[in-house]
Amino acid sequence: MPTPLPETRSTGKIWLSVGRLEALGALNGSVVVADPTTGRILTIVNQKVAFSGGYQPCSTVKVYAALAGLSEGIIDSNTQQRIYGRAHMNLTTALAKSNNPFFANIGIQLGYDKISHYARMFGLGEKAGLNIPEEQPGAIVDGPPALGGMGMMTSFGEGIKLTPLQLLSLMSALANNGTMNYLQYPRTQPEAQSVVPKMKRQLPIEKLIPELTPGMLGATEFGTARRASYSYNEPIFGKTGTCTDRESPVHLGWFGSFSEVNGRKYAVVVLLTGGRHISGPAASGVAGQIYRALAEQKNTAVSTL
Repeated sequence: MPTPLPETRSTGKIWLSVGRLEALGALNGSVVVADPTTGRILTIVNQKVAFSGGYQPCSTVKVYAALAGLSEGIIDSNTQQRIYGRAHMNLTTALAKSNNPFFANIGIQLGYDKISHYARMFGLGEKAGLNIPEEQPGAIVDGPPALGGMGMMTSFGEGIKLTPLQLLSLMSALANNGTMNYLQYPRTQPEAQSVVPKMKRQLPIEKLIPELTPGMLGATEFGTARRASYSYNEPIFGKTGTCTDRESPVHLGWFGSFSEVNGRKYAVVVLLTGGRHISGPAASGVAGQIYRALAEQKNTAVSTL
């Protein structure tokens, strides 16, 4: 079992050293890694960002929107939605290439009440962790967003504050066929050895996951997250997000993902905040290097300097 890391007290500069992987460079943001089967958080890089009140989810919200649309039966993996003019696209390509009109249509069709229902079911607006006092619950606007309405809510995450732990929780549940465990963050070795999975709820998505994951795999194979596969040439399921959080304001690069490494499942979320060259694709590149390092050494930790 990987050794837990001490609390991170960095000012926001991410310096990753995983096994033989040396510093990736100085990037502002946070990285969180978990074991989906137990909910155990293996590391948090920059607690200040990870435990914050959340940021606009950008295009990572499309995973939540896709699950809502699949749950309500208005789409499946083969549904061809009109994007503009005579152009159509299915869910797999829309997720892989992060198509905005496709997911805006889901929000417009379902409306606020249903989107809010599913968003909360999937963990938005509540804490993802168990007994993590520093964690904040994020937020969901209490009606259709004033800017762009439901279309912007389900394509860019307008009106939502997402935390890295909330996205980590959903990625872990997808890796786990719908079992959403509380995230647990042991601070000592004895605590780490005593972690027992504690289920938060069973999401009714087991039959939907095979409809969703081809698009998440497509993101790393031919879509917006191709940089992840530059470092780790095994299947990674993920979703990027790039936008500017209007309230901060800060430019964001998100990547939520899960994969299997040496027979063990991992969930990795990267959030880059501000600075040059920040984007979802850049965040996916960071995640790819983490997966590669985990593959190179069985008992590997992700640490900060």
